[in-house]
Amino acid sequence: MNLNEPRDLASLIEAFLLASGKPQSLERLFELFEEAERPEPKVFRQALEVLGKSCNGRAFELKEVASGYRLQIREAYAPWVGRLWEERPQRYSRALLETLALIAYRQPITRGEIEDVRGVAVNSNIIKTLMEREWIRVVGYREVPGRPAMFATTKAFLDHFNLKSLEQLPALAELRELQPEPLLDPDDAPVPAHLQALADASLGEQEAVDEPKEETSFRSLLVELDAMEEGLKTDFDDLRGQAPEAAVEEEGKLQP
Repeated sequence: MNLNEPRDLASLIEAFLLASGKPQSLERLFELFEEAERPEPKVFRQALEVLGKSCNGRAFELKEVASGYRLQIREAYAPWVGRLWEERPQRYSRALLETLALIAYRQPITRGEIEDVRGVAVNSNIIKTLMEREWIRVVGYREVPGRPAMFATTKAFLDHFNLKSLEQLPALAELRELQPEPLLDPDDAPVPAHLQALADASLGEQEAVDEPKEETSFRSLLVELDAMEEGLKTDFDDLRGQAPEAAVEEEGKLQP
């Protein structure tokens, strides 16, 4: 095997990624070779291009995420591939997704600032869950009375959502444009007041029984959060500019 030949090296990198089952950075791939046999960085990049092109028309693809490169099943096959596992994928409450979305788009952000936007207290279990999944971490403390912790996302968050960096998060304005307009039938007659009252009462009883039904689409959630934040004093750049220098340095470490 000629390791200075991109095609040969591409096959070896493919073997590395299949065996590891997780993203591998270029630095880590370099370390897998003895110094005397290690290909030049230019050859490595050419090999990755060859490997990426070789995935065309196949069920998997080469994807670069925050932690490095990985081979993964294409999203189009997910509904069928998911049947390999008997357990259902974990669902997260609307409150948890709202909290995660605010941290992702407004980091670094404190728990109090999250509560100001959402209008309700943040359950401690939500922060605990996000930290246990290693999706968020404490990156510093706001220089205000009480010095509240500031949260930001991690590389694990980016990897989970197939992102290379925070810059790949869609702009909230773009998400709003993608929201479909509600379909209204102009022939619909107004509902009589007494029937509407009965329907509302019935809906209230049903929601009381099925209270955990908080799931929502992540996209529509972000759009709603953007609307909730209208009139607030800060945006992402403002918050980042107000963070202490140490926090900004820590935040920079989150980027690959």
